[in-house]
Amino acid sequence: MLFPGDDDVASPDISWSYTGFSMFRKWLAQAEGITLTEMDGFGGERRWCSVSTTLAPLLNHPDDDGPDLAPAQCAAMLPRLEAVLDQRQPDDSDPVLRRRIEDVRQLITVLRFCVDKDVELVFG
Repeated sequence: MLFPGDDDVASPDISWSYTGFSMFRKWLAQAEGITLTEMDGFGGERRWCSVSTTLAPLLNHPDDDGPDLAPAQCAAMLPRLEAVLDQRQPDDSDPVLRRRIEDVRQLITVLRFCVDKDVELVFG
């Protein structure tokens, strides 16, 4: 679960199963031209410093726990996630793509909340 660190249970959040989060990150990495399984920490040897994406803090993060993401990191990811939405229009015949698009929309909502309230994004 990803949620704002504002201690308010009514704040927006997004959650996946471990498998669901893994599939989402693989899809998002692919949108960035990154093969996640080639990356350090995901079975590969490619170092994260060799890729240039504002989404790296999300892509290269433990599934749960780990460091929270600062509001500035959340703000830096927003334009790229919005661009992914613009590039990937859901096809009614592709339920997986529709799910990924909805995941991106929900994540944008949570990140925007973190930025607006100046709170960290918590991985829990």
